[in-house]
Amino acid sequence: MHASQGRSAGLGLALASAFAFGGSGVAAKPLIEAGLDPLHVVWLRVTGAALVMLPVAWRHRDLLRRKPALLVGFGLLAVAGVQAFYFASISRIPVGVALLIEYLAPALVLGWVRFVQRRPVTRAAAVGVVLAAGGLACVVQVWSGLSFDLLGLLLALAAACCQVGYFVLSDQGSDEAGQADPLGVIAYGLLIGALVLTVVARPWGMDWALLGGSADMDGSSVPAWLLLGWIVLIATVLAYVTGVISVRRLSPQVAGVVACLEAVIATVLAWVLLGEHLEAPQIIGGAVVLVGAFIAQSSTPKASPSAPVAGSAAGTEAGAGAAAGPGARDGGGPGSGSGADGDVVGRGAELSAGRNAS
Repeated sequence: MHASQGRSAGLGLALASAFAFGGSGVAAKPLIEAGLDPLHVVWLRVTGAALVMLPVAWRHRDLLRRKPALLVGFGLLAVAGVQAFYFASISRIPVGVALLIEYLAPALVLGWVRFVQRRPVTRAAAVGVVLAAGGLACVVQVWSGLSFDLLGLLLALAAACCQVGYFVLSDQGSDEAGQADPLGVIAYGLLIGALVLTVVARPWGMDWALLGGSADMDGSSVPAWLLLGWIVLIATVLAYVTGVISVRRLSPQVAGVVACLEAVIATVLAWVLLGEHLEAPQIIGGAVVLVGAFIAQSSTPKASPSAPVAGSAAGTEAGAGAAAGPGARDGGGPGSGSGADGDVVGRGAELSAGRNAS
């Protein structure tokens, strides 16, 4: 009963995270079109979120002593790595192609679980990943404007690997022995990510006056500060918090497949708010992504009566099984550890399951 409720809550959090992350592009695009450099938008996003989470970081300052590797890994991979590599890749290859490659993370997570951790993965999880990847290809219309640029493809693949890190690390901090509070991990991950992005984006060259003006959103004038507030509070703080906790309640692989909905949500929001109309293949692809995500999350069996339910603060289930996914914002992204079907950091009980920056 508790395991079923925990899974339902985890799925709800994963959907909330996908919606929050998916809305970032819709709010960022008007700012970029108003004259802000994409990397400066990313820096404002991460740095603003880090400042919001600063009191949380102070409250959990013991993590600096207990989990330094987790915090650094989360900041470098789940925050700075995904953002930097993605924006670098779209400067060389089409956005749709870069997005598709980045969201190959769920498949990469399954590969990590199966071949590196040598844990079995459920057939349903694998089918869900394949369907989600195929549907995503339709949503982003990968066939339009495809050009082969080896460096661009490698950069997009690096973003996908960092996405895997997001899911794996998010799951790793939930071991019974020395739990790392997810809010503390996110806070320090954002601080570390902000420091790294400061070196990359060099914000001292940014035109700060643009933030006091307005941006055009499909013919409507919207204050730039309002869009930035959405990006910082909703698309970053809320997105990371709900995302990391959902990974711990589900598993990296299941949460990763659900994260593929971000592309669908981003496309729909762009349709409604920016006037970027959807075509039939995109609508069909979105439906396929939904089916894939449902199959993956429903493949998580209920915990057996003999298996204790791990009652961690992050809320993990008990069971047996394995596989992982992307949005990764982390089995390596926002958390720490590794990401087998739910348990990678030696939880008291193994999780059973078959289960995603910008």
